Amino acid sequence: MTVPERQVHEFPAVIVGAGGAGLWAALELAREGIDTAVLTKLYPTRSHTGAAQGGICAALGNHEEDHWEWHMFDTVKGGDYLVDQDAAEVLAREAIETVLELEHMGLPFNRTPDGKIDQRRFGGHTRNFGEAPVRRSCFAADRTGHMILQTLYQQCIKFGVRFFDEYHVVDLIIEGGETRGVVAYRIADGEMHVFRSPAVLLATGGFGRMFRITSNAHALTGDGPALAYRHGIPLEDMEFYQFHPTGIVGIGILLSEAARGEGGYLRNDAGERFMEKYAPKLMELGPRDVISRAMYLEVREGRGIGGGDYVHLDLTHLGRAVIEAKLPDITEFARVYQGIEPITQPVPVQPTAHYAMGGIPTDVMARVVIDEKNTALPGLYAAGECACVSVHGANRLGTNSLIDILVFGRRAGRDMARHVRRNGVPDVPADVAEPVRAELEALRTRPVGENPNHIRAELASVMMDECGVFRTGTSLVRAYNVVCDLKDRYRRAQVQDRGRVFNTDLLEARELGYLLDCAEATVMSAMARTESRGGHYREDYPQRDDTEWLQHSLAYRTEGRPEMRYKPVSITHFEPKPRTY
Repeated sequence: MTVPERQVHEFPAVIVGAGGAGLWAALELAREGIDTAVLTKLYPTRSHTGAAQGGICAALGNHEEDHWEWHMFDTVKGGDYLVDQDAAEVLAREAIETVLELEHMGLPFNRTPDGKIDQRRFGGHTRNFGEAPVRRSCFAADRTGHMILQTLYQQCIKFGVRFFDEYHVVDLIIEGGETRGVVAYRIADGEMHVFRSPAVLLATGGFGRMFRITSNAHALTGDGPALAYRHGIPLEDMEFYQFHPTGIVGIGILLSEAARGEGGYLRNDAGERFMEKYAPKLMELGPRDVISRAMYLEVREGRGIGGGDYVHLDLTHLGRAVIEAKLPDITEFARVYQGIEPITQPVPVQPTAHYAMGGIPTDVMARVVIDEKNTALPGLYAAGECACVSVHGANRLGTNSLIDILVFGRRAGRDMARHVRRNGVPDVPADVAEPVRAELEALRTRPVGENPNHIRAELASVMMDECGVFRTGTSLVRAYNVVCDLKDRYRRAQVQDRGRVFNTDLLEARELGYLLDCAEATVMSAMARTESRGGHYREDYPQRDDTEWLQHSLAYRTEGRPEMRYKPVSITHFEPKPRTY
């Protein structure tokens, strides 16, 4: 079936997603005078970048001596040496100019008494290559991501970026070994729209909704990684998923690491600051994987609060002035969701599924690569949490996410500008949208079948229980078998809403398919990696194995089990060493 001409659009550049990575890429293109379309299934300022709380790191040295080389080292060590060091150098070097450019755009950072950008400590960030904590996180209270999102959106409006709000991208157009655009579903009326373009950036965020307890918004369903996976592009390092230590008990809403950066304590049922046993040098400012495992071990050994499955985050010693000035949002979360007054009472917390270190493989210019030789797919880019340039390796340090999306979103925009100057808008077949239209119609009109909500709940439970903070070969086999069964049941899924206007029931069912693909790649990659490293902890293989496993995993979709391949880690400055804190 041919898409009507009014539903075919031509743009030199198309960006999928309107978080920090997508907006900065769009801004770079617009500054170059390139007509750019940003497609987003949400209104832009609802993108998940706005949920980031604690800060964005850059070695500005506004409080104490700091250097980009120290930041690079912390990033490599924090990622348990699976970080590609050429990418980490780009991140640490360009972080400084990126943050200063944000300031010049008007972002309202907190200030030091002499008017510089204020900075605070954050987990895993140190001075002099691990000697002691350093103040590196630049912040706007605990609303840093929100401020970044608003600032970049305003700049994009100023420079004339074209936004297509509530257009849900449901397919990539890749033909003849090159990128030719995307197919989008307009949520308002169910019409399919084709966007022809020689350059497409995927900036769709993560896929934390495959876990039961997560800090991720409902929209984070792995759209970009799953669409790439379905087009033969591998997913890199999917076994590495980070659990943030301080989520609200039972619901996972995040209480930022900024609370510990400002001096908050973690205490067990005996009132002990138990991190002294696990990270005696950095204590509560250790990396997130270390702290999350420590919390689980305290609970396992019977030292959870009242014998329960959580510990306490204690801010009471900080005082009202610090809490109200620097932690207003997260303390309000505790009041609203838990009925706790953080100024006088400790807050119950437990680890929450938070961040994907893996995703669509890219090079340092954000170009998507398709094999172990880092062969770029012309015209396709990825940046942000959906991508894996591998600056996070096996475990991301706090505040490295915001600087990652901005540094590599900016790089993507600049390289897309170069690419589109050399390539015109490509032709696409008239029926290019038909395969995905047929899939959606089959799902929308199926008379009987499985309830997608039941499948989603079972997926979230098995991933949380069998592929969470601690894993074993046995638990991963169980998880893989369940995911395979759920994928089979998903083929018979039925939605209740048969309409076309704002059919969110249909689109949530489509998103479930993306989550199942991401879960399949995650579990298969975790089964294959017989070691423990960063966010991937195998109790049956508790040691890191650099001889066998100092390499990135690549999971390729097949008709049966995903095919696993591997590629080496880029090591330029820092040889792997034991990771102690």
